[in-house]
Amino acid sequence: MAENSTSATTAPDTAWLGRGRHLGPEPEQDVRRNLIALKAAGVLDDFLELDPADAARSSVLHPRDEAADPGPSARRLFEARWRVAEDVTVRAQLTTYDPEGRRKDGEGVVWVLAAEADRVWDARWPSPATMFWPDSDRVAWDHDTVGQLRLRTTNHLPKDDDELRRRLRDSIRQSWFIHVVVHEAMTPDAAGQRPVSAFLPPGLRHRVVEHRGTPEQAQIADFAMKRELSVRMPRGGAVILPVEPRSPDYDPERFTVRSVFLDGSEPTELLDKIAEFAALPRPLPDEAERALTRLRQGWHLLTPDEELAHAQHMVTKYAEALDAMTKSRDLYREAAEAAQAALADASGGGGAPLLPGSGPAKAEGSPLSALTRAFGRFRRDPGKGRGKDGSEERGTDPAPDEDPGT
Repeated sequence: MAENSTSATTAPDTAWLGRGRHLGPEPEQDVRRNLIALKAAGVLDDFLELDPADAARSSVLHPRDEAADPGPSARRLFEARWRVAEDVTVRAQLTTYDPEGRRKDGEGVVWVLAAEADRVWDARWPSPATMFWPDSDRVAWDHDTVGQLRLRTTNHLPKDDDELRRRLRDSIRQSWFIHVVVHEAMTPDAAGQRPVSAFLPPGLRHRVVEHRGTPEQAQIADFAMKRELSVRMPRGGAVILPVEPRSPDYDPERFTVRSVFLDGSEPTELLDKIAEFAALPRPLPDEAERALTRLRQGWHLLTPDEELAHAQHMVTKYAEALDAMTKSRDLYREAAEAAQAALADASGGGGAPLLPGSGPAKAEGSPLSALTRAFGRFRRDPGKGRGKDGSEERGTDPAPDEDPGT
């Protein structure tokens, strides 16, 4: 994927945004199966699948708005609606995309997910990702668009120094997720290898990518982060990486944990730091802003009450348009009648008034044009007149070599 450009807008606190890659053979089929199962279980109120071209044309709110168009590389668009905390409605759109340029083996299908609630997002609510994707390790939907990074597991830092610095740079510039680097003071057992994200609440769990540094990588990882990001990685501790452009609210010391015990116990201090970081104002990448705008302005899955309100709104709009057309027609008729009266006065009452709307519907047949031509005749050469047959003829000017007195 191309490097993100970031707008001055910050992500709203009502939204949940994610972008990743699905490496399996049938990503859309995985989504369909999960949506059908969750609706049957009563988790979802409803869902909808659309062809992207049809979605752009049939947007009920703004049918001509470019925001309703997911773009030429879009494959499918899915919408789902569910409720949390009993009365809070969440609306979400997931769009699958072909990678930019030529598709490489193993690159997978890119997906963008935008969800928004009626009030401030609560991390204890279900993850929107698992409303569309099955929450199973057997379905490889949870890859970041950066390198080979993956959610829901640990990602060991590269051994090569250049590759390590490149991964750190890409993580803060291109990824939509929160990146946490944890250093292993000693090689952990099976319980200690459990990812930190497993302890996070559901709404935050699929927003975190966890990097792990092995015991022998303490110095090289610390040097690389100091050089590239101006942050330090404590031995046996953890640090939450900033994002670019860096927020003035980000302080490396504030988001550094000196000691993390990787023994299977809940790392409470680190979890609190991640939640605090997630609550900071976050710059909204351009693609994320478009996805959020498309969710708000290109929504299709209406409730019965919303359909009724939309129909009433359209009736009002059509009535206003009809009223404006009627007023415009009446004004035009009044102008035409006034112009014809002026024409009759200018021609000495000899001009027969025309009925409104008669004659060809073009510019030269308009009342204003007829009036202009009538006054134009009075500005012509006074020697002009009409013949006996009523046709226009020129005056008898003498020839240049003829004596006017003869």
